[in-house]
Amino acid sequence: MIELLLAAALLLATHYGVSATPLRGWLVARLGERASLALYALLSLAILIWLIVAYRRAPYVELWPMAVWSPWVPLIVMPFALLLLVCGIGTMRPSAIGAPGTLDRAEPARGMLRVTRHPFMWGVALWALAHMVPNGDAAAVVLFGTFAGLALLGTRLIDRKLAARHGAPWRRFAATTSNLPFAAILAGRQHLDVPEIGWLRPCVALALYALLLALHPWLFGLSPFGAL
Repeated sequence: MIELLLAAALLLATHYGVSATPLRGWLVARLGERASLALYALLSLAILIWLIVAYRRAPYVELWPMAVWSPWVPLIVMPFALLLLVCGIGTMRPSAIGAPGTLDRAEPARGMLRVTRHPFMWGVALWALAHMVPNGDAAAVVLFGTFAGLALLGTRLIDRKLAARHGAPWRRFAATTSNLPFAAILAGRQHLDVPEIGWLRPCVALALYALLLALHPWLFGLSPFGAL
């Protein structure tokens, strides 16, 4: 358990200690943008592998018993999480590499960006939080809590970074969107436009959902329907 906590803390420190402090600028100045990004990616991957290995070796310490409805939480939440993930990958957004020009469009928030300006991050957060519910042990809380923390804190970090970098164009974009899904729509600053999301992204999300259900026992050694 100590090893798992150390791996989780190091993963968080690597993400926020590098990107949220002057350390990133120091690395870029000495290694260059590409080399520093490559080093950062390799280090993050190594720590992620360590986190997963430590999770598999951690003892089982129950924090809450599994309820009858617990396994249904990820089954119900995952299609929405996958849709957010797919839209986050397949939608040009200001936080994407090479896409700051989206801030200059007449309507910078389109598609899933009307729902949240961080669809990918919220997809990761929903995946992690939903899987925490049926597990209910300390190791799972550390593992999935780390991913949820990375995603949710990451949205705040991205907002702060882009606000400092782009100024007025970012503020215009942020005024028409929200970090929290549907908050801007409920506040009347935005509206839901389902045709902009299209049919392909939901179909891809559903296909991934079906694939994950089929491969879940092979990938993770546990059927998502096993406790139903």
